[in-house]
Amino acid sequence: MKYITVREAAEKWQISSRRVQQYCLDERIEGAKKVGASWLIPDDTLKPNDPRQEKGQNDDFLIFSNLVDLDLLMMPLMNTPFKPGTCLDVLNAMTDGPQKDIAWAEYYYFSGQAEDAIQVARKYLNSTEASLRLSACWIFGYACLTTGQIHQAHRALEAVNAMLVDEAGDSSLSQAELALVASGMAVLLHLPVSERLPSVQEFVPLLPPGLRAFALYIQAHHLYLQGNYEKSLGTIESALAMGGANYPIPAIYLHLAAIMNCMSLRQVEEAERHLRAAWSLAQPDDLIEAFGEHHGLLGGMLESIFKQEWPDDFRRIINITYRFSWGWRQIHNPITDSSVADNLTTTEFTIAMLVARGWTNQDISEHMNISANTVKQYLSTIKEKLGVTQRQDLKKYMLQ
Repeated sequence: MKYITVREAAEKWQISSRRVQQYCLDERIEGAKKVGASWLIPDDTLKPNDPRQEKGQNDDFLIFSNLVDLDLLMMPLMNTPFKPGTCLDVLNAMTDGPQKDIAWAEYYYFSGQAEDAIQVARKYLNSTEASLRLSACWIFGYACLTTGQIHQAHRALEAVNAMLVDEAGDSSLSQAELALVASGMAVLLHLPVSERLPSVQEFVPLLPPGLRAFALYIQAHHLYLQGNYEKSLGTIESALAMGGANYPIPAIYLHLAAIMNCMSLRQVEEAERHLRAAWSLAQPDDLIEAFGEHHGLLGGMLESIFKQEWPDDFRRIINITYRFSWGWRQIHNPITDSSVADNLTTTEFTIAMLVARGWTNQDISEHMNISANTVKQYLSTIKEKLGVTQRQDLKKYMLQ
C-alpha cells in the first residue's frame, strides 16, 4: 500500500496540516499509522467530513477550515481602481456571480447602507472559498456594529480568528488575505493584534494593489495608536504615492488616517487638505461610511468644515457615527476593559477629545467656529456626564 505524509494529504485535500494531524489523532482517517513522530496516511483514503460542518446547519457561521482557493480576489470593489462617480457603472459591468455579489455588499457598506450589506454578505458566511468567506465576514461583522447586532459582530470576529488558528488556505495570497482581515478587524476595533499574524513586511507585498493600499492604511492606523504619528503619516504618503490614490476606497481611508495624525500634530491646514481629498473621492459615489466611522478621531474637522459646507451630508455622517460608535464600544470596551465614553453627543465627544489632547478653550473655539463661552458650557456638561472635575481626567474616557 502506498502512503503519503501529512503535508501531502493537506495539499491533496486543500486543508491545513494541523487539521490533518487532528484527524489522525481523532482516528478519523482509516488506515493512518504513526511511525516515530510522523503520521503516514494511505494514498487512496478519502478526506474525512469536517465534524464542525455537521452541527449548527442553520447557523450563519459554520467554523471549518477546508477553504479552497479559486481564481477570485477578496473585496473586489476595494481592489478596483475607478474614476470617482463611476462606482455603480463598475458594479453593473461585473460578471454576475459571487464576486459581483460581494462587490455590491462592499458598496452597500461603504455607502452607509448596513442593512443591505448584511443581507448580501450573509449568503457567503459559510462559503468554502477563502476570499468570499473572508470578505463576507469582514463586511457582515462591521455592518452588524452599525445595526446593533453585537452578538453577530462577535461571531464574525470569532470566525476570522478560527480561520487564523486553522491556518486556512495553502496559497500565499490566501494567507495574506487572512492576515489582512484579521489585522484589520483587530486594529480598527483598537484590540490587541494576534501573535499568530505574520509581520506586515511578510504579507503586504503578497496582496494585489488595492488590498495592499488598505493594508497600509491598517498599518498606519496601528502606528497612530502607538503614538508614532510621523511614521504613520509617512506610511500613508508612501501608500498614496505608490498607486493607492487610484483605488478610491483605500484612498479615502488613507486620507482619513492622515487627518488623525495631522490633528495629533496640530497640523490643521494639512488635515483640511486630506479631508477635502477624501471627500473628493467619496462624494461622487456617496461613500460616506468611513467618515462616520472615524468621526471621533478626526479632531473636529467634520464640524469645522462639513457642518458649514455640506450640512446635509454632515447630518447623515453623524447619524452613522452614533450607530457605528455604539456598536464599536460594545466590542471594544469589554475586551480591553476600557471606558470609552458612551453618553456624550458627537460634539461633546469631539470637544472632550481635543481637551484630552491639550487644546485650550480658545483653540477649540477658533477651530470649531463656536464661542469660547460655548466651549466652556459644553465642557461643564461633559465633566458632569463623566463624573470628573479636572480636564486631565477626561483622557481615560476618550479614544487614543
